[in-house]
Amino acid sequence: MARQSDTKQRIMQTARELFAHQGVQQTSLQEIADRLGISKPALYYHFASREELVRSIVTPLLDDGEGFLARMEERHDVPPVELIEGFFDFHHRHRNDMMLLLTELTTLAELGLIDVVLSWRARLTRLVFGPEATLEQQARAVLAFGGMQDCTMQFPDTPVEELRAATVTAARAALGL
Repeated sequence: MARQSDTKQRIMQTARELFAHQGVQQTSLQEIADRLGISKPALYYHFASREELVRSIVTPLLDDGEGFLARMEERHDVPPVELIEGFFDFHHRHRNDMMLLLTELTTLAELGLIDVVLSWRARLTRLVFGPEATLEQQARAVLAFGGMQDCTMQFPDTPVEELRAATVTAARAALGL
């Protein structure tokens, strides 16, 4: 059983690399199998389609993001700075897979992930400004949280603590905190 798990992880890692290099739609399952030195049927044993493979890569990201938001919503009194820092940490942890997704907007749309990201931003806005946020407050939240996501990808070589401090400060300013 551990062998299957190892093989599945190797497939996912190879797919990430090829997707990042040449795009999801331009990467065939045969290329992934060839790179790994396995047969295409062996790959199909683990993943029935490219879409299933992409989903397996992004599911941990989605589960982590959903878990973070659910924990924040349960508390009802989360200080905005804690929310901002936690959201930065989430994006920094998943920046490579986020970069992959953002370079493949068509794939994002096909998998229904754009709606997920937009709903997360709406939930974050409610956490910071409450259920009756004005249009300006909603715009501030989109700029702060969307910008934070972008910063984790735009500055990959910046030490994480330095990037975290700068990004959190900028997000607080955008939110008017």
